[in-house]
Amino acid sequence: MYDYDLLVVGSANADLVIGVERRPGAGETVLGSDLAVHPGGKGANQAVAAARLGARTALLARVGDDAHGRLLLDSQRAAGVDTVGVLVGGAPTGVALITVDPSGDNSIVVSPGANGRLTPQDVRAAGSLFHASRVVSAQLEIPLETVVEVVRNLAPGSRFVLNPSPPRPLPQEVLDACDPLIVNEHEAKVILGGAAVGDTPEDWARILLAKGPRSVVVTLGAQGALVASAQGVVRVPPVTVEAVDTTGAGDAFTAALAWRLGAGESLADAAAYAARVGAVAVTRQGAQDSFPTALEVAAL
Repeated sequence: MYDYDLLVVGSANADLVIGVERRPGAGETVLGSDLAVHPGGKGANQAVAAARLGARTALLARVGDDAHGRLLLDSQRAAGVDTVGVLVGGAPTGVALITVDPSGDNSIVVSPGANGRLTPQDVRAAGSLFHASRVVSAQLEIPLETVVEVVRNLAPGSRFVLNPSPPRPLPQEVLDACDPLIVNEHEAKVILGGAAVGDTPEDWARILLAKGPRSVVVTLGAQGALVASAQGVVRVPPVTVEAVDTTGAGDAFTAALAWRLGAGESLADAAAYAARVGAVAVTRQGAQDSFPTALEVAAL
């Protein structure tokens, strides 16, 4: 019935990465490693992560007619992603400036570029992709009005997964469509806004669930994750590994979760699998270069 297991609608960036001993404070300059350029962006990352795992994947995004755009298209095609929905032109390709410290933690500044020109009209024009996709995933590195249009163009019976990153308050129409809404601690607190958030991730999940999503996943880094739905709240245990670089790990988690949900797994089982995918990713440098195949996840 479906041509694609997952349609990812989102950003495609060139990641410009520098390793640092410590990240600079305000007004401070620090020396770093040689510059490395990698294909990235939350949308492009999710598409590559899903395709590497074996999902039939398509990407709806916009890149510039430049070297960074060609890098991104090449990386998608090499992973097996269908790029029929990737639009070219309108602005330079988006760029993410990333510093990574020895612990693997990162700081990221994003220049949206062409991502900011992915419009609601582009979504409407891609109607055939939506009708051919079992699950649709989005993030917030593209305009919010474009994400709203994604929700309005979902095919009957398809599932919508949203990672609201970078976080911002969401319209009710988007919240109501999420199944699940995937957040970390920072994103949860932004989405909750002035609401009393409680002291535990279980509290955050329950309050988020009451705001309209059909289900919620809260990622907790080294502490694992938890899932919340009408059936209750369940903890997903962590997978212990030695982190090298956390860049893109959340995107790998989201992609794996979305794919397994589309394959019919329960939310808790899909999240447990996604945690293993994310665990493999943090043991390797880079974003897309770190994403595992299904065989590598099985060997963990």
